[in-house]
Amino acid sequence: MGQTIGNPLSWLAQNVGGAGTHLGESIEQVKSPTNDIPQIRRLAMQDLVQVLKLGLQDFASCRSDAMFLVFFYPLIGIALIMSAMAEQLFPLMVPMILGFAIIGPVAALGLYEMSARREAGFKPRWSDAFSVLRSTAFLPILILSLFLAALFITWLVAANLIYIHTLGPDQPENMRSFLTEVFTSRSGHIMALSGMFVGALFAVTAFAVSFISFPMLLDRRAGLPVAVVTSLRAVRLNFKITMIWGVIIGASLALAAIPFFVGMIIVVPVLGHATWHLYRRAVV
Repeated sequence: MGQTIGNPLSWLAQNVGGAGTHLGESIEQVKSPTNDIPQIRRLAMQDLVQVLKLGLQDFASCRSDAMFLVFFYPLIGIALIMSAMAEQLFPLMVPMILGFAIIGPVAALGLYEMSARREAGFKPRWSDAFSVLRSTAFLPILILSLFLAALFITWLVAANLIYIHTLGPDQPENMRSFLTEVFTSRSGHIMALSGMFVGALFAVTAFAVSFISFPMLLDRRAGLPVAVVTSLRAVRLNFKITMIWGVIIGASLALAAIPFFVGMIIVVPVLGHATWHLYRRAVV
């Protein structure tokens, strides 16, 4: 019988089937087989410069594959903004955009795998991104992803409550009236400052939990508790550097979202690849 040419949908179906096969092993990975925390290195600004260079090199090496993986990101962003405008939920538009930083690590999972394969000397392909579906780390990664999704929803609820207690409870008639209130009224200033403070708390929480966890779960049989604790310790040991990295991620995503989220097709892959290399430098 002649061979047929595969396509993304058939590949995805095969990997989903593989995920069921590995589910039993994946359940074991939810708990850590050992409580030993790997050694963590101290990072410097030079490390951030180097990982960004490596991220750009990975992106240049597998540009079309990486862009294919995150192509849905602009579409999701546009869909969220259009739905917010249709429902006149203008106060939630900025929180939705900033919320990408919370769920960003989930979208970068495939990019971590591609960087790992390139680091090992293989030619990465977009299909490598779906190997997580048949990995023993599938379930712990799913649990961590659901946690970030819940954090994103909680952030939107918190942002809405801040608006209600400052400029609300009525929704603004249009975007112009909303922006006018934000920039010219005392209540608007309070809302903006409160939102920035609370949003920063959510972003730091998501970053501290997922900074090392996702790439570590893909890289070794660590288990979810050890991966999360390692991530928290890495942030604590390198607090200044990791916070600068978090600011770089947040600022890059914000700028990429301005031209209808199109910039994310480039920014997300570069940051995803760079995060993998930063994990490799941070954890022995």
